[in-house]
Amino acid sequence: MKPREVCLLIGRDGTVLWSDASDSPVWLPDSRARWEAIWRLRGELEEIAHSHPVGPLGFSAEDETTMAALTEALGRPVRFSVVAPDGMVVREDGRDVRVTQEPIWARRLRADSGMHARDTPSPLPPGEGRGEGIG
Repeated sequence: MKPREVCLLIGRDGTVLWSDASDSPVWLPDSRARWEAIWRLRGELEEIAHSHPVGPLGFSAEDETTMAALTEALGRPVRFSVVAPDGMVVREDGRDVRVTQEPIWARRLRADSGMHARDTPSPLPPGEGRGEGIG
């Protein structure tokens, strides 16, 4: 499978509520269907996860603006996460934290993304990695 970015909407107890994917390993374009699913599932939505199948292990500048827009639109914080070949990072209380025990759905996200583990970690983008356990 060719690597591609995938997005999962996660509900209570780690239930995958909805998913979609791009055709690109480095870009997940905006999608009306995704926005409608986020809005429709907003009462159950706990986390929005996506993959970076070729890295980096961190949030991109585009991720930052999307997370800000989603938080404002929903009127409450949700957990955001990114899964890369060499790990997982979540945004908690404005800080990026590396996850040591990944949820069960992370394996599915990697498989759906066509990810292959790396021998060496991917670097975080400049200005990232100020959270616990990162950088």
